Amino acid sequence: MKELLKLGERIDDLQVNNLKIIQNPKGFCFGLDAVLLANFAEVRRGSQVVDLGTGTGIIPILVAGKTLDTHIKAVEIQADVAEMAQRSVKLNKLENRVEVLNIDLKECEKDLKVNTFDVVTTNPPYMHADGLINPDDKKAISRHEIKCTLEDVIRTASKLLKFHGRFYMVHRPQRLVDIIVHCRNYKLEPKRIRFVHSKYGSKPNLLLLECKKSAQPELKIIDPLIIYKEDGSYTDEVYEIYGKTKLGEGGGSCG
Repeated sequence: MKELLKLGERIDDLQVNNLKIIQNPKGFCFGLDAVLLANFAEVRRGSQVVDLGTGTGIIPILVAGKTLDTHIKAVEIQADVAEMAQRSVKLNKLENRVEVLNIDLKECEKDLKVNTFDVVTTNPPYMHADGLINPDDKKAISRHEIKCTLEDVIRTASKLLKFHGRFYMVHRPQRLVDIIVHCRNYKLEPKRIRFVHSKYGSKPNLLLLECKKSAQPELKIIDPLIIYKEDGSYTDEVYEIYGKTKLGEGGGSCG
């Protein structure tokens, strides 16, 4: 394992199915939002999947590790981040199922066939790029719309998905109107939404969204997900999500 590490990196145990990931604490590490999205997505056996803006590769690794016969394209524009994600894929012996592509998601139809994928997942940058001091900083690129906008991500997802393919996104509630407008514009019909709250009584700080390409309108609002109990520990449902070993039937509802 250590031969896969570079200076300053570490291997983190994902605590499920013996999956692990390489991270650099000085860079942008994955968060709970990626874990929630990977378990919200309904990915059935044999699915063809694309993860847009994969970063460290956390979503493809979790999806591949919790499904059978899925094949995942992990798209990442930053060369060094993509290279680290590829080493995590190798660490988990998933090379035959997860392919990391160091390409711009805005142009990925050059490398990926349009209208062919069953599922597209994304944990995109949440914030606008206005006023950034260092637009080349890795953390800034992961958090701010520097290399792509929300519309870019949704447009690309729609291009890649087959008829009735499914799109899964985690984002901030304050961008909900933009998300719905763009999804509708690109024929991705919102089907399920779940708001995520830090604790009981707090306003939501994340949302999980499922859309279906070229589907009829009907949105189901799922019961909210609460992350922390009053004592600061995770709720039982969050522990269940972290420990979930399989995705698929029933997997899209976060338990």
